[in-house]
Amino acid sequence: MTQDVVVITRVVETLPDGFDVILEAAASEGVRNMAMLAAQWASGKQRFEEPGALFAALVDGDLAGVGGVTAETGAGEPAMRMRRLYVLPAFRRFGVGRRLAGAMMHQGFQATPLLTVNAAASEAAPAFWETLGFERAVAAGYSHRLRL
Repeated sequence: MTQDVVVITRVVETLPDGFDVILEAAASEGVRNMAMLAAQWASGKQRFEEPGALFAALVDGDLAGVGGVTAETGAGEPAMRMRRLYVLPAFRRFGVGRRLAGAMMHQGFQATPLLTVNAAASEAAPAFWETLGFERAVAAGYSHRLRL
């Protein structure tokens, strides 16, 4: 598989088909962000409205990962926050996460020159975001930031 077969789509009305598989896989890894996404989506608390967005990564029509961006409220200046990025283990190391993050970053930079992320979901998260240019930050609510 190459990055060329990854299709990124915007999630609007309902969580994508196959989300239950992602939810279960994340839980089995001890990653809580997909359960948070499901609960907040169901309650309407977080739907990634404009200028934010939630994206799905599809590989051969199968859901491989999700990730979104929302307005950041704790940066002290206008910013967008990368949220809820998760890629199924079988699709890691093939560029799926990078493609999702690219869509998230593009969306975020359309609204503001500052992006933030809390890279605490897994051991691999800080290094992943740092390879995309994010720098460690000492701030309440987020661990990394990237300025355009």
